[in-house]
Amino acid sequence: MIFGLDGTAGAVGSLGLGTPPTSIERVKEILMAQRRSCKAVSTCEEAVEMWCGGYSRADGDNDGIPCENVCRSLSQVETIKKKIGC
Repeated sequence: MIFGLDGTAGAVGSLGLGTPPTSIERVKEILMAQRRSCKAVSTCEEAVEMWCGGYSRADGDNDGIPCENVCRSLSQVETIKKKIGC
């Protein structure tokens, strides 16, 4: 039997740290939190993902188009929202 760093029994190769691995979705959330600015995004898809993720300031004039520096039209935004399930 192999014991982890916290003293609990674990499988071979397990560090036994008691924390689950970070999921891809969680990594995306962390990265998006670091990019909470329209100036930080380079594509409309990134802007829409950030906006759908809760960054309401992305659409400051409430016209349905976030980050107008990269998103040019409401139809473009709607297409991306449909694609990503927002």
